[in-house]
Order: sequence, then C-alpha cells, then structure tokens
Amino acid sequence: MTPKEVLNMAKEEGAKVVDVRFMDFPGLWQHMTVPLRELTESTFEDGIGFDGSSIRGWQPIHASDMLLIPDADTAKMDPFYADPTLVLIGNIVDPLTRESYSRDPRHIAQKAEAYLKSTGIGDTAYFGPEAEFFIFDDIRFESGRQRSFYAIDSVEGIWNSGRDEGPNLGYKPRHKEGYFPVPPMDKFQDLRTEMLLVLEKLGIDVECQHHEVATAGQAEIDMRFKPLVVMADQLMWFKYVLKNVAQRHGHTVTFMPKPLFDDNGTGMHTHISIWKEGQPVFAGEKYAGVSQEALYGIGGILKHCKALCAFTNPTTNSYKRLVPGFEAPVNLAYSSRNRSAAVRIPMYSPSPKAKRLEFRTPDPSCNGYLAFSAMLMAIIDGIQNKIDPGDPLDKNIYDLPPEELAEVDSAPGSLDEALAALEADQEFLLKGDVFTRDAIDMWLEYKIENEVNPVKLRPHPHEFFLYYDI
Repeated sequence: MTPKEVLNMAKEEGAKVVDVRFMDFPGLWQHMTVPLRELTESTFEDGIGFDGSSIRGWQPIHASDMLLIPDADTAKMDPFYADPTLVLIGNIVDPLTRESYSRDPRHIAQKAEAYLKSTGIGDTAYFGPEAEFFIFDDIRFESGRQRSFYAIDSVEGIWNSGRDEGPNLGYKPRHKEGYFPVPPMDKFQDLRTEMLLVLEKLGIDVECQHHEVATAGQAEIDMRFKPLVVMADQLMWFKYVLKNVAQRHGHTVTFMPKPLFDDNGTGMHTHISIWKEGQPVFAGEKYAGVSQEALYGIGGILKHCKALCAFTNPTTNSYKRLVPGFEAPVNLAYSSRNRSAAVRIPMYSPSPKAKRLEFRTPDPSCNGYLAFSAMLMAIIDGIQNKIDPGDPLDKNIYDLPPEELAEVDSAPGSLDEALAALEADQEFLLKGDVFTRDAIDMWLEYKIENEVNPVKLRPHPHEFFLYYDI
C-alpha cells in the first residue's frame, strides 16, 4: 500500500484520528494518536517525533529525540476505539542521521529477513506461532516491602467446584483435562470465536480456536503462517485483540507462561519453514521427509537453544514452565512425533509444502520480532555450518533409563542461565549486523537489572510456608 492509498483508505473508512504504534524493547506495544489532518504523504518520510528516553531500554535523557516513521503497508482500522481510528505500525529512526535504530525490534526483524536473502539459502522465512493464553475472571497481585501475594479466579477453575455461585452448575475442567470438551464444560467458546472473527476482520488469517489443557480458561487460537515481519506484526495485533475482546466482556487475558501452579503452562510452539523461488527448502528425502538443510537447521536450533531462550523465553516466569520431568519441551533433541523434544517435525500432511520445523520451547511472553529473528539466525547458522543434529529421539523421554537421559541436554533452568548463555553464544546473531552488540548488551542489562535481580531479592510466599517456623 502506498501513502496515498493509506490516505484514501482513511477517508473511505471515515477515520478521525491516526494511531501510530511501535514495539518497545521488552515487548509491549506503545502508541501515540494524532488528528487525521496531521497525516500527509510526507509523514511517511518525515516521521513523528517522540521521547525515546521514556521507552524502556532505549535512549539516555541527553539523546532522547527519536522519529517514528509509519509503514504504509501496515494500515488497519482499530476495532475497539469509540471514534474511527486508522492504525499504522512504525519504524524508529535517529532524527539526525536518519539511520534505523539498532534497538528497534522491528528493524532487527527486517534485517533478519534481508540477511536470509543475502545468504542464498532462501528468500522467505515463514513463521506460525501457536500462542496459548489464559482467560481469567479476576486477577489481583501486590509486591511490597512487607507483603506479597497474587490471587487468580475463574468460573472455570476446578478449585471453584464447591463455591456457592447461586447456583453452582458444575462443569469445570479438572486439572490437565481441558483439551478439549464441548460446552457447557468449555465456558469460553463464544468469547474465543469473537476473538477469531475480530482477527479475521483485520485481515489476519486464523486456522482454528480451542480450549487448551489447563483448567480455568486456558486457550489457543492459531494464526496461519506468514513471513517473519508480517507475523511479528500480527502477533502484536493478536495480543491486543484478545486482551480487548476479553476486557469488554469482563474477563482478562494473560500470556504469562505459568500463572497457575500444578497445571499446564502456556507455550508458543513455533512452526518455521524457509522457501526459495516458490519452493520449500525444508522438503526432502531425509528423516520424516525433510531435507538435509532442514536437519542442519535443527542442528542450529539445538546448538544455540540455550542462548535463544534469552529471547524466546525471556521472563523469570518462563522457567516455571520449562522444568525437566513435567512434559515441558526442555530436551534438546528432535523427533517426528515426540512432543517432549525441543524440535518436532509435524507429520499431519505428506505434502512437501507442509514440511516445517516446530520449535516447541518458546512461550508467548516473548517479543516476537526478536524471538523470530533469533530463531531464523540459529537455523541459518546451522545450514551454513552444516551442524549435525544427531539422531532423532523417537522414544518416550520420560521412560528413558537414567544413563540414556543423561546424554540428552536440556534448555536453561532459569532466566539467569539463558542470559549467561546468550552472553557466551551470540556470534551467530551478529551476522549481517542483524543483532548488534549494543542491542544484545542492553537486553542483558535490562533483564538482569529489572527482572532477574528484583525477583531474587524478594522473599517468595511459599518460603513462609516452608521456613517460618525454623
């Protein structure tokens, strides 16, 4: 879409204002709104100024001025605002040099796509994330100096089977039994369908929606695969739509990987394929019908998985889900059907066009631009260096004898470990100037100072249960 076409679209849709959005470093959408008259064709070159020092992990106060350049191809009408609003996603540039900003996650993703093309391996990388989430009725939390708690509630929660609900009608999914009964056990069918239809109206192709395994409203809505940057844009729309549809019905959505104890966590199994000149690079005659390039790509993911987790599982809460022995995809192995392996080769279709890798370790707390870019860079590194992934692991990992299990490496056990792995293993990300040392250093610094250390310093509520009487 050209700037002129965007202006025509705004006129046809009756837009009164323009919302320009961008992704901050940790992974939340930010926005500013301007009157429609402020949007001209020149705005798509000149940009809109803002204070970069107020954005987490970005500019210092003495160099705060930045420009937000709207991308005409991203134009959509917002489905929630009271007044008709045109939405544009923007790219960040320096107002003096006009260079793209090294810490802009969307720019990093654009560079990853460009680097793939420059290698000759392929011209398009498709991503299909399965972002799970929870729908809750109530969430309260506090983290003070002398008091800390959280309290979650859901009409679907099995813990409410004995609550007086005037009347309590039962039909609450038991722990780990939410996949996937029909209503009345499934209380959120209509809500998820509304989410699906809003996404479709925005031009986001959806494949299905369903209840997930956990009690208390765990759910999944799957988007059809798209190129890297397009999918990262869509993932932001996805989170925005789900949260706002839930809120207007008195519910709340979270993408926290592990909000409930002793039930399934929330993952984001990510399907990845590379194509070149309209042909699937990952289809072939090797194991499970994939190509040698696909196997090398798997080798790259497995080799760099611990460093990848700093971007694909970037919260301290992520590692409440990634715990060995609890069916989490922590095992650094691959298989055609084994869902406890970090990488799976889906076998739903024999078509060469369906051949892809499914990286099962990530979760939806991630910044999609950074996570998808890091995954692609690991795959490229595997192909370039012909990294052998070893033999597939088609056995039930949880039935392996200790001596065999000891040979299977695991994903990091904490955000600390993942960040340390990234610090030690980042050269593959720096190729083609996709990730810069400046961006990686700031990511490490931000995560340690703002997330790792604050969690370490605070007493945990369960510690009082364990130790108060010592």
